[in-house]
Amino acid sequence: MKPTFTRLFASLALAGGFGVLSLGAHAADLTIDCGATANDVQNCLPYAEEWAKKTGNTVKAYTAPTSSTDKLALLRQQFAAKASEIDVLSIDVVWPGVIKDHLVDLKKYSKGAESKFFPAMVANNVVGGKLLAMPWFTDAGLLFYRKDLLDKYKIATPQTWDELAAAAKKVMDGEKSAELQGYVFQAKAYEGLTCDALEWVYSFGGGTIIDKQGNITINNAKAAKALDTAASWIGTIAPGGVLNYAEEDARGVFQNGHAVFMRNWPYAWNLAQDKDSVIKGKVGVAALPSGGSSKAAALGGWQLAVNKYSKNVDAAADLVMYLASAEVQKKRALNGSYNPTIPDLYKDADVVKANPFMGQLLEVFTSAVARPATETGLKYPQVSNAFWDAAHDVLEKKSNGTDAVKKLEAKLKTIKRDKW
Repeated sequence: MKPTFTRLFASLALAGGFGVLSLGAHAADLTIDCGATANDVQNCLPYAEEWAKKTGNTVKAYTAPTSSTDKLALLRQQFAAKASEIDVLSIDVVWPGVIKDHLVDLKKYSKGAESKFFPAMVANNVVGGKLLAMPWFTDAGLLFYRKDLLDKYKIATPQTWDELAAAAKKVMDGEKSAELQGYVFQAKAYEGLTCDALEWVYSFGGGTIIDKQGNITINNAKAAKALDTAASWIGTIAPGGVLNYAEEDARGVFQNGHAVFMRNWPYAWNLAQDKDSVIKGKVGVAALPSGGSSKAAALGGWQLAVNKYSKNVDAAADLVMYLASAEVQKKRALNGSYNPTIPDLYKDADVVKANPFMGQLLEVFTSAVARPATETGLKYPQVSNAFWDAAHDVLEKKSNGTDAVKKLEAKLKTIKRDKW
């Protein structure tokens, strides 16, 4: 399958050199994957254009699939064909080990710049001693809520899932609006559900599906209870349609004023504060609730990498280093609520003023729960698919938590066989 490309601007005038690259008359025409949403493109392409103007190159944007699951499948097709169309890739935090054979080692281009980033995020991108990507922005699941409605009903920010369910029900009953939902989240059968369900399971003390030693741990009573609890929300505080919601579906409902609570990534904050948002100034952000064991936020985030098959590897790597710089990350934090991957930016007064939750919830971002991608390597996509299918079956009431985690354990053993 050949991807569709969208040229968003004409060639830029030649300008002076920038960074490590000096192309002279041999200008590069690069294609960059900025992400899947309009917000992603708006907070990426202008900075790529800045780089292009300074270096005398041109850039065009690639229109990526909205679903990260679909995006990975398309990338793998492109790699199999050794396609060179996309030069700079935006890759999920769980992909470095999966697509390691198709990415350029950035160490000779970074010149040690990675030392300024969160060490754990850099370590995530180092496979076999190669720096395969630069941390672009980090993510962790957050609870967004209508602070005006919680204030109206004198409800404190929920600390447990039971408190959230009770609070949502109280507001729904009080408002008596058929359009108002209590809680919206990502329950479609895709990678987003893996994130949400991992948060539920971990917060109940049910572990991380597979532990650091590679042992399959999902078949336990606490994990089962977590899934059953989430299933109890469907049709009570969450609409049946949530079973097909991804991030933007949940945000659309919440931002249009039709939900009390929402689980989403930090990017939703900036959009909720937009001048045209009906809930501008009415939104609060907090850590996700606990299931009785601890609070849990799935580690998300995207990295910038260079396609091994690019015809302009040097230029693409230079663009990656420019976009990952503190200067550009600050602009993205101010304009798009993208969480920086450089610790010093969390002390920046401008960043904290624009995104108060970044300073308040820094611990959430630095201690987020990772999906078992490192442990399972190339088999992670199969592991995640099995997990989200099991969770979706419980949410749909096709199974219960106990049966689902037992069957999932058996399926994961089949996937693992002798080793991950």
